[in-house]
Amino acid sequence: MVRSVVFSKRRSTVTALVGDVGVGSSHPVVVQSMTNTDTADASGTAEQVAALARAGSQLVRITVNNDQAAAVVAEIRQRLDDMGVRVPLVGDFHYNGHLLLRKFPEAARALAKYRINPGNVGSRHRDDNFRTIVQVAVDHDKPVRIGVNWGSLDQDLLTTMMDANAKLAEPVDARDVYIEAMLESALRSATLAEETGLAHEKILISAKVSLVPDLVDVYRRLATRCDYPLHLGLTEAGMGNKGVVASAAALAILLTEGIGDTIRVSLTPKPGGDRTEEVYVAQQILQSLGMRSFAPQVTACPGCGRTTSTYFQKMAEDIQGYLREQMPLWRDKHPGVEEMRVAVMGCVVNGPGESKHANLGISLPGTFEEPKAPVYMDGKLLMTLKGEKIVEEFLVILEDYVVRTYPARATAGV
Repeated sequence: MVRSVVFSKRRSTVTALVGDVGVGSSHPVVVQSMTNTDTADASGTAEQVAALARAGSQLVRITVNNDQAAAVVAEIRQRLDDMGVRVPLVGDFHYNGHLLLRKFPEAARALAKYRINPGNVGSRHRDDNFRTIVQVAVDHDKPVRIGVNWGSLDQDLLTTMMDANAKLAEPVDARDVYIEAMLESALRSATLAEETGLAHEKILISAKVSLVPDLVDVYRRLATRCDYPLHLGLTEAGMGNKGVVASAAALAILLTEGIGDTIRVSLTPKPGGDRTEEVYVAQQILQSLGMRSFAPQVTACPGCGRTTSTYFQKMAEDIQGYLREQMPLWRDKHPGVEEMRVAVMGCVVNGPGESKHANLGISLPGTFEEPKAPVYMDGKLLMTLKGEKIVEEFLVILEDYVVRTYPARATAGV
C-alpha cells in the first residue's frame, strides 16, 4: 500500500492532458524519459521509445531537430501503434521548431506535446518564432512545455537583468539574478503563450539546472509564482552513481515538499548502455518516497562476516532481474503486483524477521548455519528449501503467488 506523504506545499492545481496522461492537480507524479537515437532512424527510435515505455515511462520525448527527423515523426507514431505501444510522444524543439512544425503538419499532429526552450527559438524574431510554435499547438490542440535551461538561457534577458542589478545601490548576488532570469523567461513565455491563444491548462513549465542546491532554490521560487504543472529534472545529472545520487537528492527534497508533477532523471549512459535505467531510477525515487508503486520491491541485506558466501547476493540479483523482466506483462495482467514486497536475506540475524514483514521472503543460510532456507509467505512459514535449485524453486513459488494473489485481467497495450 502506498503510504500517505505529507506535503508542505501544494502541487499544481491545474491539470494538463498529454495524450491520455493527466499531469498536475490530483494526478500521480508522471515519469518521463527521452530517446538518444537519431530520430531520423524511425525504426531504431520507435524501438527505443517502446523499450522506455515498457520499462514504465509514461511520456517519451524525442528530438525533432531537422527535416529528416520531422519527416518520420508520424512514421514513428505509426510503428508504436502497430506494436501496441500507446505512450504519448513529446517533440523537443530548438532553434527551428517554428519552421519544422509548419513544414511538417503530420509531425505536429502525431506529437502529443511540444517542448519549447525560450532561449533557443532563434536570436532574431524570438517572440515571433515562439508565437508560431504556440499557434501550431493551438491549431492542433496540443499542450506545450516551456522548458528553460540555464545552459541556454535567453542571453538578452539575462544581460538586461544583470545590468539592472549592477546599478542598484546594493546589488544582489549574481546567482540570484541568474535564477530570477530563468523564472522571468519561463513566466514571461507562459504569458506570451496565453496571449497567443494557448489555454492556461495547456501549459507546463520546467526550469532546469545541474546543481542540486540551485535546482531546489529555482523550483521553490517557481512553485510560489504560478499554478502550472511543473516538470522536474536535474539537467545533465551525469554518469553512474553521481547522476543517480544527485538526481535523488534534488528530486526527493522537492517532491516531499509537494513540488513537481512530472520528473525525468537525465543520466548519461555508458557507451552502449541501457537507456531504460533512467526510467527505473525515476520510479525508484517515487517508490522510495512512498508516492507511487511501480514494481515489487526487493529487500536484501548488504552482507557481513556471517554471510561470506555470495550465494544470497546472486539470488537477490536474479530475483530483482526476474521481477523487472516480468513487470511489462504483470503491469497489465496482474494489477496491484507493483506493491508486492520480497525479502532475500543472508542469515538468521534479520532474515526471518524481514521475511515475515514481506509478502514473500527467503532467508538463506549464513556461514556455519544449517544449510536450509525457510520461505515465508504473508508472515507465515510456508516451507523450507534445500539443495542446489533454491533459486528456481523460489521463483516458481513467486510466480504462483503473483497469479493467486493478483487476479488476472485482459492484457492492454502499453
